[in-house]
Amino acid sequence: MSEALEHLPDLTRRMADTAGRLLAALTPDQRRAATADFDIPEHREWRYLPGERPGLPLRDLDDEQQRIALELLDTGVSADRAPTARAIIELDRIRRQLAGREVPPGQHNFWVRVLGDISTDRPWAWRMNGHHLAVHVTVVGDTLTVTPNFFGAEPATVLEGPHEGMRIMPDEEEFGRALLANLDPSQREVAVTSDVAPDDILTRTDPLVDPSAVPSGLAYGDMTGDQRQLLERLLRCYLGRAPGTHAALCWQDAVEAGLEAVRFAWAGSDVRGEGHYYALTGPTFLVEYDNTQDDANHIHSVWRDLRRDWGQDILAAHYAADHR
Repeated sequence: MSEALEHLPDLTRRMADTAGRLLAALTPDQRRAATADFDIPEHREWRYLPGERPGLPLRDLDDEQQRIALELLDTGVSADRAPTARAIIELDRIRRQLAGREVPPGQHNFWVRVLGDISTDRPWAWRMNGHHLAVHVTVVGDTLTVTPNFFGAEPATVLEGPHEGMRIMPDEEEFGRALLANLDPSQREVAVTSDVAPDDILTRTDPLVDPSAVPSGLAYGDMTGDQRQLLERLLRCYLGRAPGTHAALCWQDAVEAGLEAVRFAWAGSDVRGEGHYYALTGPTFLVEYDNTQDDANHIHSVWRDLRRDWGQDILAAHYAADHR
């Protein structure tokens, strides 16, 4: 058994404990809004644009309830990226303030939902969704999955007001730029698939992601050692959103499936302040990053696990074991 798998029980227990504390802290009406059956028809529906979501909005929670809800969010991302996830929530409030609205602290348009019964050994899930944040966690016993996973930022860099200079997702851009800049002209001809970037991620909110929807670009196997290290750093930026033990497992999957098959594609300009896009694809994952809106100051980025989105693999194993 890998080191990653040996540590997963602690993580799933912490998730279950935090989810249980949250539900216990809610009123009966709040609990009804925050819970649903695990196998509801809309289980795989999700959004990253503004708008209402199923579940219980954070804005309707008191300070203590909101504190526990954000603790639950922390369990679904790595220690390094938990501050980023929380900052995305706060950035949406800042965005509304910059538009001239009065938005008091804690008035967050993000929704938390727990699917299934955490007190049994049956599969259960939880999610935190809102504008530019979508964290979906599925738990089966001592194993879990954390995708689809969406992080975004509007504005990517705050240009005015008391938060001027705030930039919460720099690595996604800088690591991609570093890899592109390190390619020689012949490699760039393969990697740069279009002079114009798409206006959003191409897979949008597809319940089941199609890797053929994104450009293929340049293969890891056709890169130099330094370039491969840059690609690995970029990929780990996304896998590293997951809690450390699960991130290690996802990296192990990518390596065992063959890094030589991983590809990097860029579209749009390489000039800062102009629209740009990139995709990373491999046998086990798909990553997209788009920064084209609002004068290229508006990031959308997504990580999809081709085997584990919505817990596909662990649910299949669970149900197969149940029917032996």
